[in-house]
Amino acid sequence: MSPTTAKVHGQRSSASPHLDRLVDFAEPVPTDECLDLGCGNGPLPAALEPLVRRVTAVDAARSAARVAAGAPAPQAAPVPPPAPVPPAELTPGGRMPTVVFDPARYRGGDGTSTVCTDAAALPYRDGTFTLVTSRFALRRLGDPARALREMVRVCRPGGRVVVAEVVRPSYDAPARDRLERLRDPAHPGLPALDDLARLLTEAGARVRRLDRINVERPLDQWLADATDPAIAEGIRQALIDELDGGPRTGARPRVIGGELWYTDTWAHLAAEPHRP
Repeated sequence: MSPTTAKVHGQRSSASPHLDRLVDFAEPVPTDECLDLGCGNGPLPAALEPLVRRVTAVDAARSAARVAAGAPAPQAAPVPPPAPVPPAELTPGGRMPTVVFDPARYRGGDGTSTVCTDAAALPYRDGTFTLVTSRFALRRLGDPARALREMVRVCRPGGRVVVAEVVRPSYDAPARDRLERLRDPAHPGLPALDDLARLLTEAGARVRRLDRINVERPLDQWLADATDPAIAEGIRQALIDELDGGPRTGARPRVIGGELWYTDTWAHLAAEPHRP
């Protein structure tokens, strides 16, 4: 193992298996110019940074906050023309596994350039980047369709647009959406995987690969963002009741190590811009 390979392996091993899975799914190459569209600090740009030529991380949420406060968002730095990369190929999907989410293993990193700008009006020319990513940010950007159109626009033909999102479970989806809105009344609901694929198609891209994974997470950390402690306790009780044979919540609860956990479904989509 070369020193560079060992360094990359060590950085990725300190993250989490599902973050590694997303990085592998994105198929980064050393010549990639990468743009990551996010809503604050996240682990994906740091995980991609040692594997590509350059990563530009867009903090769209911070830009929106600055504009709301009356301050202009900083101008994004120019990016040189990227080197060509091979087109993505369609690969067959596999069985959906379940892994355990461990938030303590998430760590941000240095080595990326971060800019604040509007996700619906990225200040880059068409085809500037060869890899454009977004991880769990679309529903927080206000207009996912416009954000996806911008992601596709700034991605070079033959490049990859890679999106990771929490999606509706294959069953009990309405019950799960009710649970999400109880926890956070502003939550727009979980998108269906088919809807994400349709939005990418309407944005001008061909979906080449799909990946889906069930991820179990500690309930306490999810309920920490609840708007009302009484509501959080009601959600907890609903999951306990489900374990005792009560109504299904769509959260697929389970007790792990004496603690209550719930299950998310995460989807990865890789698309290639299609220029008519």
